[in-house]
Amino acid sequence: MISWNMSTACEDRRILAGHLLPFLCWIGVIFAVQLCEKLGFYHRLLWPWSYAFKTVVCAVLVWLFKPWRVYSALEFRNIIPAVAAGLLVALVWILPETGWFGNFMPRASEFYNRWLIMMPGALPSYYPELLPNHTSRSYSPQEAGWFLTIFKLFGSCCVIAVIEEFFFRGFLYRWQSNVKFWRQPLTDFDFQPFIITVLVFALEHDRWFAGILAGVVYGGLVVLRGDIWAAALAHGITNFVLGLYVISTGKFGFW
Repeated sequence: MISWNMSTACEDRRILAGHLLPFLCWIGVIFAVQLCEKLGFYHRLLWPWSYAFKTVVCAVLVWLFKPWRVYSALEFRNIIPAVAAGLLVALVWILPETGWFGNFMPRASEFYNRWLIMMPGALPSYYPELLPNHTSRSYSPQEAGWFLTIFKLFGSCCVIAVIEEFFFRGFLYRWQSNVKFWRQPLTDFDFQPFIITVLVFALEHDRWFAGILAGVVYGGLVVLRGDIWAAALAHGITNFVLGLYVISTGKFGFW
């Protein structure tokens, strides 16, 4: 009995670690680079190289802990809704900052940039144009090289999209109702945990308003379909489309 309990506890910790460690590692690398920047131990290419580093490390952590073991595989019936959701979020994310929207609705464009992007009340550093020395340009192929630019695209759509869905929709949403969150059905809807998860997800992104809409769409997809892989697919498609837009237009402020 003791051996069985120890085995069960070990497995529980492994499931928890699989949902938490990759995300915490990802965020930790970001904070480490920001600290280096503040302390003066900094080079512009530290951002794209650190992104490649955390992409590899976090992908390895996901593989080692295998958080997907407590979920069913992606259901075929959920592919089309996931693709549609991913494209919708990409449109919502990109459209308010396009030149077309700015020309058509200049006041709405300025309001969006001033109030619906961090920090509210101040225009972002990449508005109206991205300055040549802006940190985001370090991801451009002209500065980082195509290898690191493509690695950024790969990491955003194939690694962090999955990690965030395991953390936010897999762990955080259900953990608020049940410490052993993996035993809580994905289809159980609880308004307060849902809203809290959406808000935390939104505040992780500088475009917090678009993040709220994205959190509602991804979270709703999980609750309605009971398929976390559908949300991961939708999230990955959003990031892939956004990445292609960034690379093709030079709008590296999104990165």
